[in-house]
Amino acid sequence: VQLQASGGGAVHPGGSLRLSCTASRSTFGIYTMYWFRQAPGKEREVVGRIRWSAGSTYYADSVKGRFTLSRDNAKNTVYLQTTSLKPEDSAVYFCAAGPGPGRFDWFGQGTQVTVSS
Repeated sequence: VQLQASGGGAVHPGGSLRLSCTASRSTFGIYTMYWFRQAPGKEREVVGRIRWSAGSTYYADSVKGRFTLSRDNAKNTVYLQTTSLKPEDSAVYFCAAGPGPGRFDWFGQGTQVTVSS
């Protein structure tokens, strides 16, 4: 499975962006899709994940209430809607997916999010 991430950009604090992660084929066999982020000098952080079949979601405390995951089965796409962005949200965001719990078999390239005034 190839994953294509897009939607990053530069916004002011308080702004919003919608990130997309599209799988190259049917999502059959994908158990979970994840969004990670990594800022320079910081460890990679799981931002959120969505169980593809059930649609259940998990968010890191740092983004809870501001970021929302959703999926579009017909488009093989997961969306990460970000709102109330803060400078500390600046990072390269990338998506990953796996066929089972805790599996990260497939990674997409990153998309840069920059939040600054």
